[in-house]
Amino acid sequence: MIAPAKYVKLPLFEALTGYTEKAVRRKIEEGVWLEGKQYVRAPDGHILVSMDGYYAWVEGQKQAA
Repeated sequence: MIAPAKYVKLPLFEALTGYTEKAVRRKIEEGVWLEGKQYVRAPDGHILVSMDGYYAWVEGQKQAA
């Protein structure tokens, strides 16, 4: 049995969600995503997206009327 990953690198995140690496980096630069919430930096400097943080961000968005 394979457990789902808590954190994923950007190429896999893009494949899973459709959000491009550029879109993720822009959310980080603009402060929409916060380190420790939606993403973390690995010891080698790579950005890893928290899947739990991503789901919380998505579910916290207001739906357009």
